[in-house]
Amino acid sequence: MLEEVERWLARRSWSVADRPLDRLPGAKASLGARDPRRGSVSVVLPALNEEATVGAIVETIRRELMEKVPLVDELVVIDSGSTDATADVARTAGARVVHRDAILPRIPALPGKGEVLWRSLLVTTGDIVCFIDADLKDFSADFVSGIVGPLLTDPGVQFVKAMYDRPLGEAAGQGGRVTELVARPLLNLHWPQLAGFVQPLGGEYAVRRSLLERLPFPVGYGVELGLLVDALHTVGLDALAQVDVGVRKHRHQDGQALGRMAAAIYRTAQLRLSRGHLVRPSLTQFERGEDGFVPFTHPVDTEERPPMCEIGEYVSRRAA
Repeated sequence: MLEEVERWLARRSWSVADRPLDRLPGAKASLGARDPRRGSVSVVLPALNEEATVGAIVETIRRELMEKVPLVDELVVIDSGSTDATADVARTAGARVVHRDAILPRIPALPGKGEVLWRSLLVTTGDIVCFIDADLKDFSADFVSGIVGPLLTDPGVQFVKAMYDRPLGEAAGQGGRVTELVARPLLNLHWPQLAGFVQPLGGEYAVRRSLLERLPFPVGYGVELGLLVDALHTVGLDALAQVDVGVRKHRHQDGQALGRMAAAIYRTAQLRLSRGHLVRPSLTQFERGEDGFVPFTHPVDTEERPPMCEIGEYVSRRAA
């Protein structure tokens, strides 16, 4: 590990206990006193068929971080085409629900998590934008307060990732298979400054809007890697941080879904290593059929959305 990263780990890796929740409203109020826009917090949950978990997450955030403690100003669920009751459950629990296709309709929506995160910037107003996956189980408000805290208390921090244990069934620390097999080797080999991130692909992170609006967004699974790498090049390692929030439990993908995720992440890295001409990639996987193995070929996510500060509707909205 680089000496620079060792120093970074000592300076920019914290525990949620380092910034108790009862101290954060005061820090937020101090920022707002100087500028009413500063310190406001928007929480965004991208959701696709998450009726089983999204309601409990929304209820916890609303109860613990909006009603008991005034930390979160805006709680938005972006529904990316659910066919179950995700939208109704989230709305009943207290979130504002916006359908992906209703945001920036002049640009047809593409499937993918990154697409939803990109569009969320147009329907939120917070100075700090906090992304939380909607499939978390046994959700704790620490996931939000932990990663928002450094942005309210340290002006030098611009991007904060959550870190946690990821159990796979009963096996502690065995989750995050794509992280260990694909993302971590890629980062260590090509962006060694990012080798200190425990969960580089984690879906829980908080970022200053002023940074997010300058970054391109891969539309699919590669969004977390892409944002992290581009943030490093935009603001430098010392502006990035991570906070230990405990344990993350969520629905695990099957092996083939993980393969598609891995291909998209590799492609995202490849684009950042070389912006030259690249063929449009695909991934062939196999399933056993009645007559042997059957190939199935899937396109790999390659589209990226431009920085939001280049979108006319966003610029006009911010100016207003």
